[in-house]
Amino acid sequence: MGRLSGKRAIVTGAGSGIGRASALLFAHEGAQVVAVDRVEAAVDETAEMIRKEGGKVSSVAADVSEEAAVKGFIEHCISEFGGIDILYANAGISGGMVPLHEQSVDYWKDILAVNLIGPFLAIKHVSPHMISQGKGSIICTASVAGLRANAGGTPYSASKAGVISLVQTTANEFYGTGVRVNAICPGLIETGMTKTIFDGARARGSDDKIGQLNPLKRYGLPPEIAQAALFLASDDASYVNGQAIAVDGGLSSTHPFAGRR
Repeated sequence: MGRLSGKRAIVTGAGSGIGRASALLFAHEGAQVVAVDRVEAAVDETAEMIRKEGGKVSSVAADVSEEAAVKGFIEHCISEFGGIDILYANAGISGGMVPLHEQSVDYWKDILAVNLIGPFLAIKHVSPHMISQGKGSIICTASVAGLRANAGGTPYSASKAGVISLVQTTANEFYGTGVRVNAICPGLIETGMTKTIFDGARARGSDDKIGQLNPLKRYGLPPEIAQAALFLASDDASYVNGQAIAVDGGLSSTHPFAGRR
């Protein structure tokens, strides 16, 4: 028996990185998974990986910032697997590091649409189903960039701060319903989103400095975030609600520093 046996879960951004790692782990732990990503080939590949391990999965290509698409993949999960117990709103974009005075309104809108409106829509449309059954776990990917400065660009950081607030406010809005809402705040994780950082460091021969600002002096990997998501999705976290949990090697426990021995 896995930790998610009998559970029905949706994971967005499941075509790569944290989303793929989480979808694979959820399925390994017994969940029936709807894997969602806007890149059809990528999410189909994730689904095939799950099937090869004997898991139950359905893949959906969708844009999490479009309300009809969000309603669609939630209804798909209910139709395909008979209900929904877990929704991990993980999909996100970084937008890169554009100087403040070069940022346009459209640039902000694009990032906010995926990173903040996307989780809002997921919570809006999944919560009635969870409330009706008296339980459910909603998880959102925020970021240490949403906790304090210097971990991401301005609109990205603002969007992730918004996710943290969204989680806190909706957890309280669902007072007495049995529905839990939490966020994970990853630190520097090697994913497609951070590829330019890693590629640049390796090209300069400074691989050993990647992640040096946290007490563990290393970067993280998608499966390490997936383990946090598994905890929040499972009944092991039955008394965890309205929290933004940093999984960052200790980066957010202090102010940034240049380096220590």
